[in-house]
Amino acid sequence: MKNIVYAILAVGLLSLASCSGDVEKRVTDLERRVAALESNGGGTANKVSLQNSNQTQPNVQNNTTPKQKPDGPLPTMEFSEKVHDFGNIKEGDVVTKVFTFKNTGEAPLIISNATSSCGCTIPSYPKDKPIAPGEEGEIEVKYNSRGKKNQDNKVVRITANTWPATNNLTIKAFVEPKADASAGPVKQ
Repeated sequence: MKNIVYAILAVGLLSLASCSGDVEKRVTDLERRVAALESNGGGTANKVSLQNSNQTQPNVQNNTTPKQKPDGPLPTMEFSEKVHDFGNIKEGDVVTKVFTFKNTGEAPLIISNATSSCGCTIPSYPKDKPIAPGEEGEIEVKYNSRGKKNQDNKVVRITANTWPATNNLTIKAFVEPKADASAGPVKQ
């Protein structure tokens, strides 16, 4: 039995080594599937799909949402707003938006992750305790406009034990570029 496991691992490593350009995509795909398993309580349907996934095809669709809604009571994240426009800000400004939400579902809400589409946008979320049905919570999003110019939109992806497992928040801003210091009169 051990030899079979070692053989499978060896074949997997060889396939990864032979397609090194695909490694990052495969790792991302596996991370998404693991996150889906964690947020959905590790249902057997998801475990089977993870075990049987065809990882040799480069164009496997990264779909982490199960095709069927899980049984039993679920939490629901209801946001007061999902899009916020900071309007005009100056390049280099750091602005913050607190998105409030309520668990309108029937089970405790557990947020497992919050990620942004850019390192300039940093989300903070409640990690210490589940949010009971009827309770409210906050997700704080900080945006640093340094090095940004003109219209800029960023997406924050919230992963939780909800159906579907992800919620997206969007921030927008028009970043006015800094005045160029060399635009003044030329000294001779």
